[in-house]
Amino acid sequence: MNTLKNDLLLRTLRGEKTERTPVWMMRQAGRYLPDYRILREKYSFFERCQTPELATEITIQPVEQIGVDAAIIFSDILVVPQAMGMEVQMVESKGPLLPDPIKGMADLNRLALPDVEEKLGYVFDALRLTKKTLAGRVPLIGFAGAPWTLLCYMVQGKGSKTFDEAKAFCYTQPEAAHRLLQMITDTTIAYLRGQAAAGADVVQIFDSWGGLLGPEDFEQLSLKYIRQIVAALKDEVLTIVFAKGAWHSLEGMAATGANGLGIDWCIRPQMARKLAGPTVALQGNFDPAKLLSPIPVIEREVRAMLDDFTGGPGRNAGAHGYIANLGHGILPNVPVEHALAFVETVKNYQYEPAR
Repeated sequence: MNTLKNDLLLRTLRGEKTERTPVWMMRQAGRYLPDYRILREKYSFFERCQTPELATEITIQPVEQIGVDAAIIFSDILVVPQAMGMEVQMVESKGPLLPDPIKGMADLNRLALPDVEEKLGYVFDALRLTKKTLAGRVPLIGFAGAPWTLLCYMVQGKGSKTFDEAKAFCYTQPEAAHRLLQMITDTTIAYLRGQAAAGADVVQIFDSWGGLLGPEDFEQLSLKYIRQIVAALKDEVLTIVFAKGAWHSLEGMAATGANGLGIDWCIRPQMARKLAGPTVALQGNFDPAKLLSPIPVIEREVRAMLDDFTGGPGRNAGAHGYIANLGHGILPNVPVEHALAFVETVKNYQYEPAR
């Protein structure tokens, strides 16, 4: 095992004081980097995911080029439905397509609880190779989609702004919906355990469509299952839960025992802290579109965000548990130097020395 040279992220998630705020960006390994675009021309999406050497190269690009404090493995949340037996296509510039979606209880017979080593071993191989190649420079983050978000794609069959078919499925066929959610949950627990065993220091659960649900539905269709995942992993790996738009349930998410909670830009840091309580680390919440602003604007806005989360410059805010990040994934049209400005501004924002 390599000793980490930079463990800022892990210390923050454990509630320890740090000398500065750790920083990384969701979707940092990907479309905005010229080197990634070269690989995209040569290899299909799932070739990139399923070839450990390619996934490792892509994962490490932002560590070397942008200087982030963590690497996140290059993969996709839809590898789980794929492993469960569904066909998943990635249509370039259109997004995912699942041509044979789940419509009712009978369709669940097409799905299986996979042997994750057999079906998702390529992700574990990529994690092991990335861990070795990083040689302790920064921590490595693994991830999975939350059960609700995966159900959305498995029922709708494609991306959607409203996922109305997925919601209708849950409201009209609740028994089938909960059986599907439990199957996804069981698969995800095994998958994330495998990621931790392969070298992930942290795992993040992405509930990209959590914000489509009101508080009661979020509890029943999402949080109930996220809770199971966090509980199953709590002694094995640090966890971050990111449910975009579901800030109304931050209190419930904090109560899962997750080490960190991601938040988007639609809630003020002070309100997020009030809802989440004092012990959990908060991560976020810079609007990715703001990275298209002129660099001096980015620098000013990032410092304002850091002030809001940490109580202002010069404060010994390490105990406040904050990870600088975007409130969603980085956009493909963000110039690399703007991403660099985001990271550098965070790194240059100093706390008082930790005592």
